Amino acid sequence: MEMISAKNVSKTFVLHNQNGVELPVLKGADLSVNSGECVILHGHSGSGKSTFLRSLYGNYKVDSGSICIRYGEQKNESIDLVKATPRQIVQLRQQTLGYVSQFLSVIPRVSAINVVMEPLLSKGVSFDECYEKAAHLLTRLNVPEHLWQLAPATFSGGEQQRVNIARGFIMDYPILLLDEPTASLDKTNSEVVIDLIQQAKNKGAAIVGIFHDPYARDAVADRLHNMNSKEVQI
Repeated sequence: MEMISAKNVSKTFVLHNQNGVELPVLKGADLSVNSGECVILHGHSGSGKSTFLRSLYGNYKVDSGSICIRYGEQKNESIDLVKATPRQIVQLRQQTLGYVSQFLSVIPRVSAINVVMEPLLSKGVSFDECYEKAAHLLTRLNVPEHLWQLAPATFSGGEQQRVNIARGFIMDYPILLLDEPTASLDKTNSEVVIDLIQQAKNKGAAIVGIFHDPYARDAVADRLHNMNSKEVQI
């Protein structure tokens, strides 16, 4: 089942602090991703990978084109992110679109385990169930238990990234967008993330990712979507 269908997407940034210089980043970009498939955005630096990924999450409003996202319990409804209201985008993020960025951005003084639990808590899942699942993920990602009640702003970069990953995987999102999820991790923790991605694929998640680590990329990718030319089957 096709979960993401992006067609003819274009995006230009206007640099207002540089006399309105226009910087075209995406031009006529297409992408299709099915359930249970992991597609890696591939290309040189500046080819628009991060811009495309953020556009798929609704962080950037594109200039033209369409980004159709399938949602609903039966996955029988579809919405074009380009035309969606802010309220609709928020609802999609709560139910359908999971996102793991390179950097953890959280409210100060909120504990790590509460950061991880929040997506499930906001859906009305019981505290005990949320805590159990968050604890399982943090343990699996080798975040020491004595850190769980501390604010992750005090953690190392790798520890923050693992909290970020646990938060992104605590729900079974139908669509997952991953921006360098293994960038700050050692091989042991990268292997855990690879396993989490494989499990999400097995549950039917449609995944789009950016990976600069060739090992992790090759371990999870079904296709490379070349931002400069055609896709590469692997």
